[in-house]
Amino acid sequence: MEETMNTTGTLEILAPAGSYDSLVAAVRCGANAVYLGSKALNARRNAANFDDEELARAVSYCHERGVKVYQTLNTVMFDEETDEVVAAIETAARLGVDALLVQDLGVAKMVKACAPDLPIHASTQMAVHNLAGVLEAQALGCQRVVLARELSKEEIRYINEHTDVETEIFVHGALCMCVSGQCYLSSMIGERSGNRGLCAQPCRLPFQAKGGAEYGLSLKDLTLADRMAELRDSGVHALKIEGRMKRPEYVAAAVTAVKNAVEGRPVDFDALRSVFSRSGFTTGYFDDKIDKTMFGVRQKEDVVSAQGVLGDLAKLYGKEAPRVRVDFDFQLEAGEPAALAARDEDGNAAFAQGDVPQIAENKPTTQEKVAQSLAKTGGTPYYLGELTADIGEGLILPVSALNAMRRQVLEEIGEKRSALHPVPFQDVVPRNHPKLLNIKIPALRARVLTAAQLSPLMLEQCEQIAMPVDALLAALEAGAIPCPEKMAVEIPRILFGPADSTQEKLGRLKQKGITKAWAGNLGAVRLAREAGLEIHGGFSLNLNNSHALKAAAELGLKDAELSFEINLFKAKKLGDYLPYGILAYGYFPLMALRNCPIKAAMGCKACGRKWNTLTDRKGVEFMVDCGSGISELFNSVPVYLADRKEELEGFSFLTLYFTCEDGKTCERIVREYAFGGRPEGDKTRGLYYRNVL
Repeated sequence: MEETMNTTGTLEILAPAGSYDSLVAAVRCGANAVYLGSKALNARRNAANFDDEELARAVSYCHERGVKVYQTLNTVMFDEETDEVVAAIETAARLGVDALLVQDLGVAKMVKACAPDLPIHASTQMAVHNLAGVLEAQALGCQRVVLARELSKEEIRYINEHTDVETEIFVHGALCMCVSGQCYLSSMIGERSGNRGLCAQPCRLPFQAKGGAEYGLSLKDLTLADRMAELRDSGVHALKIEGRMKRPEYVAAAVTAVKNAVEGRPVDFDALRSVFSRSGFTTGYFDDKIDKTMFGVRQKEDVVSAQGVLGDLAKLYGKEAPRVRVDFDFQLEAGEPAALAARDEDGNAAFAQGDVPQIAENKPTTQEKVAQSLAKTGGTPYYLGELTADIGEGLILPVSALNAMRRQVLEEIGEKRSALHPVPFQDVVPRNHPKLLNIKIPALRARVLTAAQLSPLMLEQCEQIAMPVDALLAALEAGAIPCPEKMAVEIPRILFGPADSTQEKLGRLKQKGITKAWAGNLGAVRLAREAGLEIHGGFSLNLNNSHALKAAAELGLKDAELSFEINLFKAKKLGDYLPYGILAYGYFPLMALRNCPIKAAMGCKACGRKWNTLTDRKGVEFMVDCGSGISELFNSVPVYLADRKEELEGFSFLTLYFTCEDGKTCERIVREYAFGGRPEGDKTRGLYYRNVL
């Protein structure tokens, strides 16, 4: 399927615009597109961002210069924000932005319903990291997918060889430790959700594994500015620069570096390091060299070095850069007004008439003089392309008159290029949602890691029990599962590379009588559907609103867990588009990590894949476990709600999420949720009684 790849060699340079000054810097330095956000509902809510008036100005400015504008609407939403989301979609449609970036399944559904002609890009927050996820995003209506930052060049290439969806990858800027869209650390610690654009970046604070570096969750920034040949070969369409929280000088340096690389010129890495660095850069994920050299933290010398280059970097975007070719046709005939026609590279045309020429006494107007005048486009985004001229012999037109005609046609072309081009919009989004299910006592479900955590009581009280693919297959083959009909397979929510092995195992599990699958990612949803399994959505689909539940139902899900970033009050008011429940117990997973901090500290042999811990600056220990190609960081204490049973009424089910607990503890927890109990030891209510920002 090689023919599906981007084989043209054309690479879009996509720059961040957290403010209008940064937008100007990006455009003047050569970006082909910018991405920006409104004042809310985007993954960088602490950036300056744009109100509606500023956004209109930005779209006009960019479109006049042939630059695309992608608006970010890439956070999860709550039902009470429906009007705000619809208003944002209406504004984007009215202004004719070139695409909306989305994370939330409900938001994607709303965009398709309200403005079907408005392109959708799947944000990196959607956690698309394999071919199955890309294909599922395409089925949702996404024309482009921003791939996860953790992919290698071979994994990127594999995806592009098997799909015709445009792909976009990050080539410069900050790397999150966690797979984007799967981080709950900031919300659990400080009630500021990264999935809602307000990450407090607690991972940049000290976290230490035994024998490891002090900053065990902080990665160096990425740069692939000098890897253009490999990027072209991988089939990507767009090169994305991270940095909507950064200053214009950073944007200028990064865009200039990437543009130079695309055009075959040297890259000034000293300037890149000086303007922003965390002890240098890394290419670890791209090169599949995932090790401790990827870790880094911003040092004092990194901050100091930036002060010395800001002035020089500002010069990169101090003047308007010619970006748009304009061809001219000039006519000068005796007794007729001078005429100048212009046409830009997009077919926009303009016409101006000037004075009637005079008979020249000594220096008549020539084509050379006309070209010199028309080439004086400084201060505009235009440059002289082809000139045709028909000039009568012995005639003269004052240069001032010719300059006036040039200004007139360029102004007219500018007006046409900067004009807004709205796309159709209709508000068809429901505000009221059905409440059809009258559930008093929710069913119990459990998730375990090993057969040793099972017990007769769990099998009796839980309507469904999930185990990871390999563990469930091994347990079935060993005869350790007395009730296979109650079991479900948990498909890895993070699955890099080809899924052939997982698909084969799902087929074997189905042959052994397993009919249900838990899917916490778009890719997992597709794998479950292709395997012919009943699909139950996991918490990591980040379902926080009624519109997302409706979208999940349309994807074929039988039921779904809500994200644990929603509180109980909001959760109970959601529409019953499908049955839904919550994680009611467990050490909740806060980060999904492809680069394991324990491995970086002690190596895999010393770890032995046992439960380990990271300790924060306050001495709090967070559990870390390695499995299925990723490591997971878990909350320091378990969520416990068994003593709040009345407040859990109305949910279809409650999931007991077991991780490090032994069989005896699992049995005790099941008993307490089935018959009542009180918490023992340190516990938390999670975010269920708090309001996440």
